[in-house]
Amino acid sequence: MSNPDQIQRILFDNLDVRGVVTGLQQTCTDNFRNHDYPQRIQQVLGEMLAAVSLLSSNLKFEGRLILQAQGAGNVRLLLAECTHQNNLRAIARFDQAPADDSSFTDLLTDGQLILTLEPEQGSRYQGVVPLEGETLAQCLEAYFVASEQLPTQVHLACDGARAAGFMLQVLPAAGTAEQDWQHISQLGATLKSQELLELDNQNLLYRLFHQEDCRLYEPESLCFRCTCSRERSAASLKMLDLDELHQVLAEQGEIAVDCQFCNAHYSFDAADLQALFSPDGVSDSSGQLH
Repeated sequence: MSNPDQIQRILFDNLDVRGVVTGLQQTCTDNFRNHDYPQRIQQVLGEMLAAVSLLSSNLKFEGRLILQAQGAGNVRLLLAECTHQNNLRAIARFDQAPADDSSFTDLLTDGQLILTLEPEQGSRYQGVVPLEGETLAQCLEAYFVASEQLPTQVHLACDGARAAGFMLQVLPAAGTAEQDWQHISQLGATLKSQELLELDNQNLLYRLFHQEDCRLYEPESLCFRCTCSRERSAASLKMLDLDELHQVLAEQGEIAVDCQFCNAHYSFDAADLQALFSPDGVSDSSGQLH
């Protein structure tokens, strides 16, 4: 397959086009391990993971990129995120298992695609467009044309156990971009989903562009890693009303915060609440409040 759990950018010499290819295998396994997703949900969520890793290849800040597809029907949310450290995670929220042959837009009634950039320093950016296209790849291509006026070609594939992605995009620069794009995008359009899943990156590059002057950058590793922590869970509790938290504690004996991405469980008792809401109360990563 495309090199598993790696992402590589493609450099075209003397062309105003950039490319990137990504492959996910153990990352998919780790992400799906704690969830009993139906086959179609697992396939499209794998595509979301591949897509967000492709999009994050252009990040020029420390932070994370979040790709969401929201709908008003059976599938309410598909979300994948990637940090600048190439840590990935994804989640789906749905009512019933969809049909295996459901298209991407069939899954998300009256859906929209949301791309969010969250730098650790600086302002948050969010772009929202309606879902236009039968596949996630087509929806992303429409997003880039509508939001950034950048011709973009996206290929995504997932068989449930592994996922892969390939993206070509015009460079926002003067020169021969339009002519370059017509040529390279025609070659890229011949890529088949099975080839994307089966060919390693070097063979994929040769298959598409053996007559071009292009090469692969050094690969970067990708992995599943959840960013949840007891400290973050405590911070979220601090945003709630203390009286309501005491009521939950009295009824349930603990305040439980569960991570929907990795199923981690964080428990808080009365002493934790007292420390958390004291003037200098903080929760550290070891789980101790002080």
